[in-house]
Amino acid sequence: MELTQEQIAQSITAAFDSVNLVAELKAKASVTEDEQGTIDRNVEHLNIMLGKEWFAEALTAEQAEQINAVL
Repeated sequence: MELTQEQIAQSITAAFDSVNLVAELKAKASVTEDEQGTIDRNVEHLNIMLGKEWFAEALTAEQAEQINAVL
């Protein structure tokens, strides 16, 4: 599957929506069951994306660190 640079950039942007959401929820003193489900789904999404070679190779070292920090 051949992706354009634009498609890859959009995937990275979408992944960082998940990163920001997980970080925001993890910063709370406590989370509801629904919020924990949101964290779990977004962490799973990030793990799936990191398993894609084209995605992992497109990340900067800083981006990879930010993603790994919320996993």
